Amino acid sequence: MTETPEPEEEGAQTFADLGVHDDVLEALAEMGWESPTPVQRDCYPLAIAGHDVIVQSRTGTGKTGAFGIPLVDGLLSDDGDEQALVLAPTRELALQSAREIAKLGKGRGIDTVAVYGGASMEQQIRALEKGARVISGTPGRVLDHLKRGTMKASRLRVLVLDEADEMLSMGFAKELHAIIERLPAKRQTLLFSATVDRAIKRVAEKYMTDPQFLGLSGDHVGALGIEHFVYMVSGVGRVANLITVLETEDPESALIFCNTKAETEEVCAALQRAGFNAEWLNGDRPQREREEVLARVRREEVRFLVATDVAARGIDVSHLTHVINFSLPGNVEQYVHRTGRTGRAGKTGTAITLVGPTELGILYYLRLQYRIFPVERTLPSEGEQRTRQEADRIAMIEAAYPKAPSEQELALVRRFMTHSNAESMLAGLLGAFFGTETEDVDKVAASRRRRGKEHVDAHSNGNGQKPAPEEAEEVPTATLSVNVGRRDELKASELGRLLRDRTGLKRKEIGRIRVRDEHALVDVPEDRAQDVIESMAGAVLKDRELQLELAKND
Repeated sequence: MTETPEPEEEGAQTFADLGVHDDVLEALAEMGWESPTPVQRDCYPLAIAGHDVIVQSRTGTGKTGAFGIPLVDGLLSDDGDEQALVLAPTRELALQSAREIAKLGKGRGIDTVAVYGGASMEQQIRALEKGARVISGTPGRVLDHLKRGTMKASRLRVLVLDEADEMLSMGFAKELHAIIERLPAKRQTLLFSATVDRAIKRVAEKYMTDPQFLGLSGDHVGALGIEHFVYMVSGVGRVANLITVLETEDPESALIFCNTKAETEEVCAALQRAGFNAEWLNGDRPQREREEVLARVRREEVRFLVATDVAARGIDVSHLTHVINFSLPGNVEQYVHRTGRTGRAGKTGTAITLVGPTELGILYYLRLQYRIFPVERTLPSEGEQRTRQEADRIAMIEAAYPKAPSEQELALVRRFMTHSNAESMLAGLLGAFFGTETEDVDKVAASRRRRGKEHVDAHSNGNGQKPAPEEAEEVPTATLSVNVGRRDELKASELGRLLRDRTGLKRKEIGRIRVRDEHALVDVPEDRAQDVIESMAGAVLKDRELQLELAKND
């Protein structure tokens, strides 16, 4: 293996400077790729010259373009199909490569086919029969096609191993070797990996010819542009610790890693109960649901995605600000892959990890092997949490009285504040507003802040005062789901007003209104629920015809 020195930083370079042909330049412009990333810039000349190349580069640095651009720009000929095979560890990554290469090769008529498990074999066979110069797939399904003879490798010119270390760590070593043994010996191989360990070196020694090595991440792979923090926890009540960390850090968006499938669902359910916009992903989720969740994540409709390592592989989401390890993975390489999900495309990112007593050894090796030294932070004290709760309550009061006060009211406030017993009287007014159920009020207040939504407090009447406990408890309530939400810029007061106008419900009969991303929830007297649904039929709010139904365990 020939090691290519890491290039010195150069000035801004364009794709034209690399010698990329005009039709490919046009495709790059349409895709919005203005200048090459370091991995694209340094890999292109080696790949286009026909060298085998090993590229050590972390996730999110533009690896698909690093092999896709030379593929379409010169490595593929015009005669014959199935000239390039891209192997990836996950179906998402295989699809992503197929789509991007098709866009890059648009001006040259380069067709691509993605083959992966979980999809119709017959449809893939028909697609392969039509012909495509680039096949992108997962090891298991590619091997199936090779064995069946539905994929022919005789004309193969280029093999790309994308995230090779991931394929080996996921147990694809047997399939990988079986595939390569069926390929022509005379070919070009491009291998991309976040880490280059002994297993990767063995693959290179066996299947590559004098490979050029590009170490674009070095020993600090996964750490470039990322801040690392750890919270030391006892290991007991870890979910509650996570919620406290989210409250403290308040990330815009995050991928939360769990070590087991059961943990993903448990953690996600706890976050949802706490009022966070969260979804879960693991290998047990059906493919259709999986794709729907990923689509929502890419549209930035999900703030927190809770996933296992396997489920998260191949997810390309550029807007994530944080990666959070609910617990440390079993090896430091996996930590590198996890943290590579943030800080993409030159953006800064943050990695946060909960570390229990049994995980200190992994933390030690992380420091030793990768020279990553996370900064230790402490969970907020009871006093700090109390301060936050008080701020939440103040926010509730502010939301309850959005209108500017009159001069007469302001004058009364000034007079009130000069009274010798002002603090005691104000405490009494606040007690009347919030009531005596302190814990409930704090949960509601925190939930409001987490969602960042406006809604009517569960215990407030029109004057912002809480009814006596016996009033709230006497009447059984039902929760209705309404098909408008925060994305429609819905305000709880608007929904409450429409309910009163159309159903005849009194203000005190309408309970808590919770405005969520795609819908709203409202509590009404149980014996009036069906009447409310029928009365609201045909009503329009925020340019949408309302549909009400009994909520399902929301």
